[in-house]
Amino acid sequence: MDAQKKTENAGFRALQERIFRMVSVGIIDVRINQFYDVLSTGALVVNLTVAIMNTFDNLHARYGDILSAIEAVTIAFFAVDYVLRLISSRCLYPNVPESRAIRKYMLSFAGVIDLLSFLPYYLPVFFPAGAAAFRMFRVIRIMRLFRINAYYDSLNVITEVIVSKKQQLLSSVFIILVLMVASSLCMYSLEHEAQPEVFENAFSGIWWSVSTLLTVGYGDIYAITPLGRVFSIFITFLGVGMVAIPTGIISAGFVEQYQRLKNIGNVAVEKELRFIRVVLKNRDSWSNKALKDLRLPRGMLIAMIQRGRETLVPEGSTRLLPGDRLVICTEAQPDEQPVDLKEILLKRDHPWNGSAIRDLDISRQSFVVLVRRKNDTIVPKEDMILAEGDKVFVYSRKKSVDPEKKKVEI
Repeated sequence: MDAQKKTENAGFRALQERIFRMVSVGIIDVRINQFYDVLSTGALVVNLTVAIMNTFDNLHARYGDILSAIEAVTIAFFAVDYVLRLISSRCLYPNVPESRAIRKYMLSFAGVIDLLSFLPYYLPVFFPAGAAAFRMFRVIRIMRLFRINAYYDSLNVITEVIVSKKQQLLSSVFIILVLMVASSLCMYSLEHEAQPEVFENAFSGIWWSVSTLLTVGYGDIYAITPLGRVFSIFITFLGVGMVAIPTGIISAGFVEQYQRLKNIGNVAVEKELRFIRVVLKNRDSWSNKALKDLRLPRGMLIAMIQRGRETLVPEGSTRLLPGDRLVICTEAQPDEQPVDLKEILLKRDHPWNGSAIRDLDISRQSFVVLVRRKNDTIVPKEDMILAEGDKVFVYSRKKSVDPEKKKVEI
């Protein structure tokens, strides 16, 4: 009975892992994961397009039923997506119990956005009085577009710059707020007697200070006294400098970030390393073992551990868990025999179609080491018949070159 329960738990965890890889943006190792990324992005774009089209009276009157049906289908997809993310939340937070992992996802920023992307659509069914307020919350679903960050490094750079410079940005915003309140009080003192209906109290100047500091003004509130006009000129010049501070901070952050990425790229070019990524399963011998207990070959090391959305720097005491993605690197040796491995996709007119591997017209120094047929990986045999669509991996022996003598060894 215990063995059966363990088997069921292992099967459910494997299902959770597959769901997690499917709903996670940017994991396209199999076609269904790539298809789901395209589907989720397409559903969001279609939903936002329908929301915009519904604001046009002529379109709503002519195609209202069709637009409502499209909106219902896309929002139902968001609900299903939220349920799938709840089911696979254990893979997102592998170090905590499953109930706590679900709670952490629900209370996270991404979880709240995912919930609000579909819940306001269904709430009016139960609370008709709040339909107008619930409709306003539907705009939050546009925040789901930030998941595209996983595809584009440029968007990630923007996020990293804002996070790294948040202290400086908060300081500059605080200075602008202080200046805004101070200028509002000063303008009230200068202009209240001249135009009491415009500057009624201290907060009446807030709109004036905002439009003066952050723009060139809208002309609805302005000074008419000589001192008020002089003060307005001073605040206008000061506002240009204050608004330029956050712009300079963000610009400097971009320069630093791109310089850092450039330096990392230069280091990577100077030293040739080879990387592979491995996903640990429950049955793997490395699972639940500390790094110091692993017997890695000389010249090989674990460079990084990806656990859910966290990236861990490996240490000797770090314990590997099922579901971890290990980035393993090896250093290329200077005297290593070069390897020539080619991938050949057999199309309809390829001469290898319908031929056995033993009958292929290749040199004696070349070998077929692997064949991929659809989603299956096949170790080839001499009598295996190749077919259209197969991916054939051919290994060829290269002649090594002595770098000192510049002679070819045969």
